[in-house]
Amino acid sequence: MAGIAGTPGTPRVLRAMNDRAALDLLLEHGPLSRTRTGKLTGLSKPTASQLLARLEAAGLVLATGTTEGRPGPGAQLYAVNPAAAYAGALDVNPYRIRAAVADVTGRTVGHHELPTPGRRPALPVVQQVTEALDGAVKAAGLTRADIHRTVIGTPGAFDPNTGRLRYASHLPGWHSPTLLDELAAALPMPCEYENDVNLAALAEQRLGAARGHGDFVLLWNQEGLGAALVLGGRLHRGFTGGAGEVGFLPVPGTPLVRQVTKANSGGFQELAGAQAIPRLARELGVEDIPDGPYAEVAAALLERAAARPGEEPHRALLHTYATRLATGLASLVSVLDPALVVLSGTVLTAGGEPLRDLVQAELAELAASRPRLVLAGVREHPVLRGALESALATTRDEVFDTSRRSEGHRV
Repeated sequence: MAGIAGTPGTPRVLRAMNDRAALDLLLEHGPLSRTRTGKLTGLSKPTASQLLARLEAAGLVLATGTTEGRPGPGAQLYAVNPAAAYAGALDVNPYRIRAAVADVTGRTVGHHELPTPGRRPALPVVQQVTEALDGAVKAAGLTRADIHRTVIGTPGAFDPNTGRLRYASHLPGWHSPTLLDELAAALPMPCEYENDVNLAALAEQRLGAARGHGDFVLLWNQEGLGAALVLGGRLHRGFTGGAGEVGFLPVPGTPLVRQVTKANSGGFQELAGAQAIPRLARELGVEDIPDGPYAEVAAALLERAAARPGEEPHRALLHTYATRLATGLASLVSVLDPALVVLSGTVLTAGGEPLRDLVQAELAELAASRPRLVLAGVREHPVLRGALESALATTRDEVFDTSRRSEGHRV
């Protein structure tokens, strides 16, 4: 079987395949008995017993108790050992770094948030990253050496051809050509980097509204406006990692923005980004506009409008903003023809079903393709959750591969 060392069909390879199948079932169903493990895997009870004993000896499963409520002695239950491995994740934006650690079952065991205000960071980026990660590691009662792998989510994307961060000039300190080498030297575990909106899409694909969908678009609006594209079940990143940077998309209704990377903006961002909503609300006569960061103000305004969709000027704000969103979305769905569009980020989810309904209706008139629009299912720290899911997927592939253990590989 591809991805497992050895000759396909040999007993060692078949054991490793069965081991992984059993571990995945334990993750999905929770504690299982030998009999139940055998039924779910298609193995005989003696073979399932040998498998669980082997995984217990390897430190991958634990005996956790017995079944109750049945006549006779309870059957022994087994579960994945949470301490078999740990994964780390960081969600970076210009204002803070949010870090978390999860055990191999996916349970978050440590969390830390490091404020990073200002155009000039008080701490070098490497120190910011290590301090944020160490805070989460300490909260989990672990050390850096316990973390098997870490995934870091940032705005923009690291160009695979140059190693430099692109499409995120608003993230101070992250543009050094040597940054990735410096981080690799400072962190003892393998570290991967991914666009923050892509990670939000991964969270939706694994845990949220996009489960079971191989082709979907996630539209994100928080500190910036962006999209993630999942095609054939996989993230589409583009040649430089910039696929989905739809904030730069020229759209009707705004002046044509030139030299967009220097401006760090574009037509769709100017039309429908968070910063456009307070301006639009003032133009429409909305009163009591709060102060604060654009994303928080925009979310508050849309949440209030969604609670009063029949009242003017809240009705006008929802309708006008829905048209603006649909204007940019029409270009995306006309090219990609996805089955599903997920609206994510605090600004879009604040508008709730009233905003979603309006965008769906507007999009039906602006694009020939008719994807279904849904609100994001993962609302709490979706970027961080996606980063954990990404780190855990690779960690499990490595730690659960018992064929590598049998050959003496360090996993």
